Amino acid sequence: MPMSMDGILRDLAERSGRAVGHYWKTRAGQRVKQEQTGKADQGLRSAVTGGAQMDGFIDLFTELITDSGVAEQYVFRKKGIELPGFFRPTKKWDLLVVRDNMILVAIEAKSQVGPSFGNNFNNRTEEAVGSAVDLWTAYREGAYLTSPQPFLGYFFMLEDCIASNRPVKVKEPHFKVFPEFADASYLRRYELFCRKLLRERHYTAVAFTASTASGGIRGQFSTPAEELSLERFARGLVAHLGGLG
Repeated sequence: MPMSMDGILRDLAERSGRAVGHYWKTRAGQRVKQEQTGKADQGLRSAVTGGAQMDGFIDLFTELITDSGVAEQYVFRKKGIELPGFFRPTKKWDLLVVRDNMILVAIEAKSQVGPSFGNNFNNRTEEAVGSAVDLWTAYREGAYLTSPQPFLGYFFMLEDCIASNRPVKVKEPHFKVFPEFADASYLRRYELFCRKLLRERHYTAVAFTASTASGGIRGQFSTPAEELSLERFARGLVAHLGGLG
């Protein structure tokens, strides 16, 4: 029998902190291991290509899902994570819940660390918007059979550092950018980006957290915008599953 909402969200801040700590510890461990074996990629990319940094957050989301009464056999991560798209054959998600031939949940979890944020910011925004449009169009066209509208979640964690807080100039050779982007730091840009994903209803819930490398390894993180908090994301996920019975 599923727990109450309060029971499911017990110690959420503490568990979120553990996920943040896992991210930074895993990242550091991967980098050291690659350097020791002489196989480190260029620059800080060595700490990104390991692919396990986000596992702590996926563990957290999985716990929320199973505590909501969904059997673990219906939760997919690492394997069985492909869904058909409309503009492409398939897309891999970080976490899926598929039960009785119905897609109930699809979650994407991403992060970015410094010192370079520019190109990666553009890649992240294009990827997130494209994935959402692709899924909702495929849903409209019946790709997921008789599935009810799924919970589509997007989680993002950014390194809180000097480079991500520094104002960034924009080039305006022909037209003015929207005023909120003028001199906005990458931390502010990501906050705007996540808020717009939510308000434009591309995703059911969006969470955005920031963490310094030194504080993060101890589980410390911040929430730049309350409407993008992990708690709101978790409450939305649990409420969605509770409404399905």
